[in-house]
Amino acid sequence: MVGDLDSHDRPCRELTNATGCLVVSVDYRLAPEHPFPAAVEDCVAATRWLGEHAGELDGDPERLAVAGDSAGANLAAVVALEARDRGAPEVAHQALVYPVVDDEVYDSSVENAEGYGLEADVGRWFDECYVGSEVHRANPYLYPMKACDHSGLPPATVLTAEFDPLRDEGIAYAERLSSAGVRVTRRTYEGMIHGFFSMLQEPFDLDAAHDAMALIADDLETSFGE
Repeated sequence: MVGDLDSHDRPCRELTNATGCLVVSVDYRLAPEHPFPAAVEDCVAATRWLGEHAGELDGDPERLAVAGDSAGANLAAVVALEARDRGAPEVAHQALVYPVVDDEVYDSSVENAEGYGLEADVGRWFDECYVGSEVHRANPYLYPMKACDHSGLPPATVLTAEFDPLRDEGIAYAERLSSAGVRVTRRTYEGMIHGFFSMLQEPFDLDAAHDAMALIADDLETSFGE
């Protein structure tokens, strides 16, 4: 519902610098004007295009990863799921920073409901505006936790923040992936709140944000080298 190419320009640039990779930021359609599955369709289309044409941008279509934070992490996880189901393009890695993956109530959504930036009631409002129709709620391309099978998905980096309503669902998704045989790097950043990953410059230049970026870069290098 919120965010655009400019709001996420800094972390995209930092990721480019940390990895030396081509980073493509997708300006997907936003809810409530464009509810589910508009954003999914846009991100899937962009990923499929890159799987065929990344070389035209000096990228390598044989080494393709998806990444995002919050709602963007939901879309990254969904793109990885859709690509597995479709059989193309091959996604080498998924980096998910405090992802939205479920509509169940987790302990952290109660513990961190107020006072830490992302308010739980605001999150529920985002959810209602994005979902559009209740008929979609069982769709794993809306909430990837609802997929019947998580095997065969690409290796994942799943990062969460201690004081984030989304903390526990991110941890649960990491555990679900690991149980399905997916290689997972999982870390919860103590003392951090939702949004910390983008705090890479003054006035909020956080060591934790730079550490998270470096961790993703290391995992990408590992997956691309396999």
